[in-house]
Amino acid sequence: MTYDHILPAKFLSRPNRFIARAELKGREETVHVKNTGRCRELLIPGRTVWLAEGKNPARRTKYDLVAVDKDGLLVNMDAQAPNKVFAEWAEAGRFIDGLTLLRPETAWGSSRFDFYFEAGERKGFVEVKGVTLEVDGHAYFPDAPTERGVKHLRELMEAKKQGYEAAVCFVIQMAGMRSFSPNDATHPEFGQALREAHAAGVEVLAVECAVTPESLTMTKAVPLALSGREG
Repeated sequence: MTYDHILPAKFLSRPNRFIARAELKGREETVHVKNTGRCRELLIPGRTVWLAEGKNPARRTKYDLVAVDKDGLLVNMDAQAPNKVFAEWAEAGRFIDGLTLLRPETAWGSSRFDFYFEAGERKGFVEVKGVTLEVDGHAYFPDAPTERGVKHLRELMEAKKQGYEAAVCFVIQMAGMRSFSPNDATHPEFGQALREAHAAGVEVLAVECAVTPESLTMTKAVPLALSGREG
């Protein structure tokens, strides 16, 4: 996926989850943050961020904050991007062979999964999670407790019991990662649920991305270390 009209700026502050202040071309701008997660290790005053100019002239904020330079590591932090790049990746034949249907936001029972797919006789569901937390070259999820994430894993296990294929794909929004792990230090329940899902036959994928200020593209699988991050 690509962005139009990307501009570098200097991050100043984040008054709340939804907005930040950045210095752009010598003036201070209030911008929309396209990620409501904590992102404390990313949004540090003085760092270079990239802003995408919005297309709706009626918006209160003219720009979206979509990426940050974390001490030389470029991180895309657009929370809407992972589903978009997963769809591009899957439709290019990188997910499963013979894909004939990929339908977003599909209800099943009391659940709603990010994608439903078909490939011949194969039918299944996929949940997609964006990953922006990196520590010493290793990627972790989540960066904050996520009861919603635990619920999604339980629902995937139930779909698997009912005869569907099931997968969770962690889209790592940066490159050069040595491994992916659940962040047990932040949310041990999520880590335990992920290990249970994996043991129950839910496919666990972790795929890093090539990142530029203007683009995000899923590239290659990252080794799983499901024992998690303990400290």
